[in-house]
Amino acid sequence: MKKIISTPTLACLLLLTGCLLPLVSCNRTTETETAQASETTEAEAELQPLTSETAVAELTNYGKQHPDSLAVISTRHGDIKVRLYKDTPLHRANFVRLTRAGFYDQGEFYRVVKGFAIQGGDSDNRTMSQGSYKIPQEFSPKYIHKRGALAMARYGDERNPEKESSSHNFYIVLGEPVPEETLRAFEAQHNMQYTPEQLDIYKTIGGEPGLDTEYTVFGEVVAGMDVVEKIAQEPVDGTNWPRQIVPHTIKTAQQ
Repeated sequence: MKKIISTPTLACLLLLTGCLLPLVSCNRTTETETAQASETTEAEAELQPLTSETAVAELTNYGKQHPDSLAVISTRHGDIKVRLYKDTPLHRANFVRLTRAGFYDQGEFYRVVKGFAIQGGDSDNRTMSQGSYKIPQEFSPKYIHKRGALAMARYGDERNPEKESSSHNFYIVLGEPVPEETLRAFEAQHNMQYTPEQLDIYKTIGGEPGLDTEYTVFGEVVAGMDVVEKIAQEPVDGTNWPRQIVPHTIKTAQQ
């Protein structure tokens, strides 16, 4: 029987963390590297750090100006194409904003739990700053943690009772098919009810229903789940950190 992971365990998995990875540098500077450094400087100038007081207004305005709803996450294993939900506007705008500024191009998949989820967006090697802010949760009964769901990580309930999302740490769900009795138990636990279609998705495709109503789902993988699986197969240490880092770059586009 599939083990039900308790909420405290899930919170430990999806807490915000820094990457404990070695910094590797090279002293030689080529013309290409110089040009890339110039582009990075320009991008950094465009990304004005947000605060808890300014985040909602800035993201609301940014989302209206940038309706991008598709993103491609590129890694050494291949590309993952995701669709961003327009009715989670703050999360969509935040993801697009960081992507267009080049912030995520300095990130990596830094936590991998085979069969559960891969988490990215952060890196100890980052030079850009997004500011200290959280995103108000945008839970929707339409969006569940099915296999391929894109969601934002967050701090645990003790320090974050309103379940606000991280400013930049995201994860993609894996999971396995879930028996109906387990789904019914989660309905009772979370005071919710799945639609017949959602029950069928969980029973056939799989996912992680224990995360529903706990973390904001704001998109889904539309191509490249095989790449997600490859990343999930990366050898990890005792704390689920990949032994070989998995950098990512992200680009967005309108649908």
